[in-house]
This record gives sequence, structure tokens and C-alpha cells, in this order.
Amino acid sequence: MAGLAESGSNPDVDLLYDINGLAKHAPHWFDRIMEFVGEWGLLLAMVLLVLWCWSTVRRRGGADAASSVAGLVWAPLAAGVALLVNVPIRDFVQRPRPFVDHSGVDVLVSGKTGFSFVSDHATITMAMGVGLFVANRRFGLVGIGLALFEGFCRVYMGVHYPTDVIGGFALGTAVVLLLSPLAMALLTPVMKAVETAPRAGRLVRARSAAPAGQETLIPGACAEHTEERDLAA
Repeated sequence: MAGLAESGSNPDVDLLYDINGLAKHAPHWFDRIMEFVGEWGLLLAMVLLVLWCWSTVRRRGGADAASSVAGLVWAPLAAGVALLVNVPIRDFVQRPRPFVDHSGVDVLVSGKTGFSFVSDHATITMAMGVGLFVANRRFGLVGIGLALFEGFCRVYMGVHYPTDVIGGFALGTAVVLLLSPLAMALLTPVMKAVETAPRAGRLVRARSAAPAGQETLIPGACAEHTEERDLAA
């Protein structure tokens, strides 16, 4: 993998220069915005999106509220698991950052001394996006869109190759989907127990929410006929 960084004649490096080259021609203020968005902004947006979806599921209630909330709990947990899985991968591949082997890269953020493959930011955001999709399709599509933009930002900032980002997307998606059956089998009973608790039950179902059995939802996702209301809620 490190050999990819040694040649400027491969598509990975060419695409790096094409995307990072946009930063050289952009105004300074725009680069500062992209730096914040790519480093912290999209991570924060993903957390807020999960909380927004949780609020929506909680207010609606229904028979499958517990399984939906379990899916939302799994989203950040999956991101954490994917991040841990990435540690040995990164240490094994030991791919240098793009700016180490390519002096023409415009680096927008300093202090990046770790290895490049795979991108932690791409891994975390895609894991949360796909995990969110497991719980709610409409919110999940927004989350996946944010993850794709995160990947673009990392290359734009000059701290990752495109294949670092693609690897992060693949890792985050694989962890979510492969471990989702086990995670849901463990988390759903926990959320059902929380749902029946006198006070903690509000974490799963608001007081004004529809009682269990009164509204039918798709397990692990919101009902198709209610998805139109999710983002507007």
C-alpha cells in the first residue's frame, strides 16, 4: 500500500491532486471552513443527526420503538468498534500521509503524524451513517451523505489519499452489517427492559407516544408511510 504513495502516475495520487488542488485556488476563509467541517463539524453533525432520529422515534413510540432505539444505540457503538479494528490495520499497513511523499500537497491541518490508511474520520462517519440506516432509512441516507462529504473533506485537506477514505467507508460498513445481528439481539432486550421502567422508559418512548401495538413499524426501521414525517418532525 505504501508503494501507491511513491508514484504520481496512479489514479489514487492523481485524484488526490485533483481534489486537494481545489484548496489551492479557494479563498483562505473557505479553506478554514473546510478544515473545521472536515475535522470536527461533520462528526458533530452526525451525533446531532442520531439524537434527532432518537427524538423522532421516541415521540412516535409504537410496538418496535425498543428495536429502533437499539439500532440507534448500535450506530455509535459500531463506530467505536470500527475505530478499534482500524488500529491494527493502520499499524500493519503503515502508509505515510500524502504530504510526506508529495511536497505539492496543500495541507490545511497540522499535527497529523499518524499513518494514513485507513481514515479514522471516514470509518467513524460511515459506520454511524450505515448504523443509522439500519434504524431509520431516511435519516440513514442523510448520515451516509454526511459520511461521503467527510471523505471528500479529508482528501481536500491533504491528510488522506482517496483510497484511505474508501478503505474507511468499507471498514465502517462491514463492522456495522456483520455485527448488526448480534448487536441487535443483545441491545433490543435491554431497550425493552428500559422501556418498561417507570422513569427510564422515557428514553425509549415519550409519554405522549403511541402505546405498543397501536402503531406498526418495520423492525429496525420506521414504517414506510411515516418516513415522510421524519426529517420534518
